[in-house]
Amino acid sequence: MAGGWAKDGAVNEQIEASIEDELKRLQIRRALVGESLTHCAECEEEIPEARRIALPGVKLCLDCQQERDARFVTRGGINRRGSKDSQLK
Repeated sequence: MAGGWAKDGAVNEQIEASIEDELKRLQIRRALVGESLTHCAECEEEIPEARRIALPGVKLCLDCQQERDARFVTRGGINRRGSKDSQLK
């Protein structure tokens, strides 16, 4: 397949390089965060193997993680974008 100025197979090489980079990133994350727990740290339910593989270092089951994500978190009233409006208030 013609790809303009790119050589033949350049797209496949780019895809393969992206996959290799992601695998390296996952290996580094595993080394930094440690192994996933087999049971949830909050409710003691078993964490499915697919979740443990997909998210290295996972500590919570899906239900507990969704509850944690849904909690309302109050944030400071500071607008950090640096817009003019935020500086005038």
